[in-house]
Amino acid sequence: MYRSAQALALQPADSQLIGETVERINRLARDRVPFLFVLDFDLTAPIVAPLSALEPELLRFRFSRISDGIPALPAEQLSALRDAVRISRTPPPFERYQAAFDTVQRGLRAGNSFLANLTLPVSVALSHSLPELFEVVKAKYALLIDRRILVFSPEQFVQIRDGTIRSYPMKGTISASEPGAEQRILSDEKEQAEHLTIVDLIRNDIGRVAERVRVQRYRYIDRIRMRDKELLQVSSEIVGDLPRGFESRLGEILMQLLPAGSITGAPKVKTVEIIRAAEQYTRGYYTGVCGLWDGRELDSGVMIRFIEHTPDGPVFKAGGGITIYSQIEREYQELLDKVNVPLY
Repeated sequence: MYRSAQALALQPADSQLIGETVERINRLARDRVPFLFVLDFDLTAPIVAPLSALEPELLRFRFSRISDGIPALPAEQLSALRDAVRISRTPPPFERYQAAFDTVQRGLRAGNSFLANLTLPVSVALSHSLPELFEVVKAKYALLIDRRILVFSPEQFVQIRDGTIRSYPMKGTISASEPGAEQRILSDEKEQAEHLTIVDLIRNDIGRVAERVRVQRYRYIDRIRMRDKELLQVSSEIVGDLPRGFESRLGEILMQLLPAGSITGAPKVKTVEIIRAAEQYTRGYYTGVCGLWDGRELDSGVMIRFIEHTPDGPVFKAGGGITIYSQIEREYQELLDKVNVPLY
């Protein structure tokens, strides 16, 4: 039965809750019942619900292939709302970021990680409510949870279609307007190292659930067009073949892939320990995964580009990959730049 995210969040993380989540996913997939799932980073508040049981007041979604079916605002009203939306940020103290960065660097220098994704909440002021912003966002994975969490993510987690599982890890973004942008991002040594590490990690993850795993495309450029500019995003495509009857084990397959490698690092287990010690806050649904099984195929995304109402006010949770070669000033600026990402 579908329950609100707030009610689920009160439950402690335990093997029973995870087991129930796995079994629910297995049962729905096996019976070819279309359902939505939203899995938080720590798996303490998972949501798995048939599309027929979703309550719009608690959960709305708009993915690239399917949505909750609620009509969008009329074009004129939507355009006026987009023009009126404003988001301003209050940067976190540099000292706080430096303490977290130094903790990650100690873990890297000790050899416990090669790449760690460091994130922090950034305080923001919003001109409109999150339900209003949900109307505005245009992203591959848009989600509104309990009217207090907004996700507008471009990043795919895994896709399952025709017996294959695919992942498209994204690492490396640059404005297309910068001189020589494509060559700069593709030749940047730090970006190359980050991307190679994540591709290797995702390839190993998919190898746990699939056969004949291969990197079908490596470090290709996606062009992301926005209202006032264009971004270049570096991605790769990794493919594996699933065994027949995988539907009855879909829950186990997803759990073996979590947490997403692109927002943790490598090796995954040790890196998660490092980022927990460094970040000193609860990610919650941020950097978890959301997705939809339509009865035959699965599409899912990583929950980045994330705004949440907290007791201390709204925050935009963001971060980036840290290696031993990272420069703190550059990484701190990247954190702030990601808060400025347009909603559409």
